[in-house]
Order: sequence, then C-alpha cells, then structure tokens
Amino acid sequence: MCTPCKKQERHYQPVTISGTTVERVDSFRYLGVHISQDLSWSRHTSSLAKKARQRLYHLRRLRDFRLPSKVLRNFYTCTIESILTGNITVWFGNSTKQDRQALQRVVRSAERITHSELPDLQTTYYKRCQTKARKIVKDPTHPNNRLFSLLRSGRRFRSLKAKTERLKRSFFPQAIRALNQGN
Repeated sequence: MCTPCKKQERHYQPVTISGTTVERVDSFRYLGVHISQDLSWSRHTSSLAKKARQRLYHLRRLRDFRLPSKVLRNFYTCTIESILTGNITVWFGNSTKQDRQALQRVVRSAERITHSELPDLQTTYYKRCQTKARKIVKDPTHPNNRLFSLLRSGRRFRSLKAKTERLKRSFFPQAIRALNQGN
C-alpha cells in the first residue's frame, strides 16, 4: 500500500519481491487498526462503532437484570470503552468530526443505559496523550525523546513546527500541547 501525501493521484510501478508481484490494497488491518491508503480513519472508526454497538446489547441485558449502576459502568469500561479507545493516540487526532460524533453517540447511549456520566472520547484522548508523552519524556532511550525539548524556562516544551494540518493533529504536536496545558 502506498500512502501519498499529495492530493493528486500518482501511479506507482508494481513492486516485485523474489519474482512475486506485491498486491496493492486500499486498506489493511495492522495491530487492530484499519489503515487506509489515503490515511483517513473512517473505515477504522466505523468498525469500532459497529463493534461497540454490538457490545451495547449486552450492557442493555445487564441493565434489564437490574444490576447496580457501578457494575454497569465497570462492564462499559472493560468491554466498550476498551474497544473505542484502543490505539486512540494514533487515530483520534486525525479522524473527522463525523467519525468522532459516531463514536460519541455510542458513549451517550451507554450513559443512558448506565444512568451515569461517562468520560467523552476527547477527554480520554487528551489524557492518554499526556500519559504517553510523560513516559516518553522520562525515558531518555526512547527514540522520540528528543522531540520533547524544554524551553529555557524549564517548564514548557518546545512546540513542533508543522506546516500541514495532518501533522498538526498527529500525536507529537498534540502531546506537547497537552503537556504544556497540564503544566
């Protein structure tokens, strides 16, 4: 799969390895994340929403058994939220507003079922970015540790220069922004 960053379509020569032509695909699944050729996350978010809606059935059944709200919330956290937030730091920043709303509808449905307030995905993404960034900053052997350099004040991190919107919404600029707002 070739992922061009330009808007115009390019035609690539077929790639052969040991005499076998490598097949080109529009998208593939790697470590549970659907990666499409144009690096949009619509296919991934739609599959997450579908999986999460399937699990809402079980949450409704548990509610029908009149289980306490705390048990329902734990079930939501373990089964539905874990699906929705899997690798969230990778894809959430560059997902479209429609994709985010589709996932947030699942969270709102779960709130109605559990009769309790649940964290929205934007908050979860923000917290996960902060947590992952702090781990990278603490580990000097991490390959991306050098991206987190402190300013002279020693309190805030230097922002990355990003010319494209895709880079601005990717993990590292978002994580630096989250760390700077958390200080």
